[in-house]
Parts: sequence; structure tokens; C-alpha cells
Amino acid sequence: MSAAIVEEAAVRVLVVGDANVDLVLRGDVVPRFGQAEQLLDSADLTLGSSAGIVAHGLARLGIPTALAATVGDDEFGRLTRGWLSEAGVDVSSLGVHPTLPTGLSVILSAPTDRSILTLLGSIPTLTGDAVLAAVKGASHVHFASYFLLPGLASQLPSLLASLRSRGITTSLDTNWDPCEKWAGLAAVLPLVDVLLPNLEELRAIAGSLGVLGGSDEDLARRLAGLGPRVVVKAGREGGWSVAADSPVVRAPALVVEAHDTTGAGDSFDAGYLAAVASGIASESERLRWATVAGSLSTRAAGGTPAQATLTELTDHLA
Repeated sequence: MSAAIVEEAAVRVLVVGDANVDLVLRGDVVPRFGQAEQLLDSADLTLGSSAGIVAHGLARLGIPTALAATVGDDEFGRLTRGWLSEAGVDVSSLGVHPTLPTGLSVILSAPTDRSILTLLGSIPTLTGDAVLAAVKGASHVHFASYFLLPGLASQLPSLLASLRSRGITTSLDTNWDPCEKWAGLAAVLPLVDVLLPNLEELRAIAGSLGVLGGSDEDLARRLAGLGPRVVVKAGREGGWSVAADSPVVRAPALVVEAHDTTGAGDSFDAGYLAAVASGIASESERLRWATVAGSLSTRAAGGTPAQATLTELTDHLA
């Protein structure tokens, strides 16, 4: 599909959730206490947050995108706003909290795993009213980092019902629950059109809802029976998706030299949602957009510096 056709077909997407910076550390990153000094290979300050990375990725792919989130009145907040604006994201609904700091995540990135230390700061202060005020003209709303915004999460069932009544489609990437309780999703999933977990999140969500036993595909299909299409990020295996009454659809990842996997799942989300917003009806093609976008994002440290442009993505699809 050409860039011109995509731009003509694209609809406006509102991304809702967190906005913060990431400090990505690589090298000898496993802490040793006792005042031991450890030397790093690299340290990169980049745009972080699931919602921020998704919004940035959508804008890079030519999709008209706005972000509803809250930052602090500080340098990290100004950096966040600047990075998003440079990518073309509409930041008119990016609120500024007068006293709380902008959120910060420190990513300890090892070759085969990573640990994330997060300061929430202003992230949880986003409200349902602010989201409704930001919807203006959006045809799809994507929610990210459900468990970092407990106030908004408690309002989400009524908010989703309101959006559905307006004919606005929705998607949800819960991300990991730091408390590992996975509460509240039973009331949310029947009102969501697309759920975007990784494999670990899929298993945790299913277990919290009493969906036990069988393969990952069995778990996903039973979650899909609650309402949403379940689109699963499977790392190096690419991604797959399933609805309650359809076969599993799969797409492989690209073979790339991965520098850092931070935010790759969020770039996967952006690729999938960009395909939806561009009018791609084929589920296999939507997944190809997702896996290509997720794979290409790993070429540099942080979630956004190596995100695909529309030209790059279409070249790889071709």
C-alpha cells in the first residue's frame, strides 16, 4: 500500500495513558549494593511510557494522532512535550500538573532481559473527563498502562461504554501490573474492541479471570469470548491474534540486529493500530504492520529513536 493511499484512508487516533521519559542504561546493570561503583556501556534519555511511545509511533507512520496524558511542570515534562510535537503528535491534551513531577522510568537493559524502575509522578492524575474532552474527532481511542492510572481505570467501564455509544472503537494494552493483582478487567474487556497483551500479560490476565488450562491460544480465545479480539505480542516469534469465532492468524518478526527491546511492544501496538486506522481489513496484513514496526524499533536504545517511518514500513512489507 502506498503512503498516499494510507494518508487518505487514515483516521484520527487518540492515545490515552502515561507520558514520561526513559533513562535506558546498558552494560553492567545488575545492582550491587555496598557502595560498589559499576561502569556502564551507555546511557540514553529518550521518550518513554507506553502511551507516549504508541502515539509517537503512530505519528511516525503518518496517522493523525493525539495524546491525552499528564506531565509535570519541569524539564522532563518539556522534553516529553517537545519529542512528541517533533514527531507530529497533537499535544493539546497533554496536561501539566503544577506540583507533581513528570514520571520517570529507569531501564536496566541486559542482553536477554531488562528491569524497569518507575517513578509515577503526575501519571496517575489523568481523569476520565480529560479523556472525553480530548476525544474530539477521534475514530479510535487506545488506552495504555491501565494499572498505572487507578483513578482512570475505575472510570474506564463507563468511559468505554460512552465511546462505544458514539461509534468510536477502542483498544487496550494493560502493560504489567506492578501489584500483580490484575483487578478490574472483568468489567472492562467486554467493552474493548482489541486487547494487546504480550504472552506474560496474556497468562496473567487469563489467570486473574479464572481462565486456566490449555495453550496460550486457548487462553486468548477464551478471553476473546468476553468481547475483544486478542492480539498477542510474542517477541522474536512475531505476533498472532484470535477472535472468539475465528482461527489464529500469525505473522513473523523481522530478523534484525536488536540493540534494545525497550518499547518494542508499544511500537508493535502502533503498527497494528496504524493498519486499522489506514483501513487495512486483512488481519494478517495488520499483524505484518505490527511485527515489522515492533522489530524495526529495536535498532536503537529506547522506544522511539528507531521507530519506523511509513516509507520504511512499506518498504519492508514489500
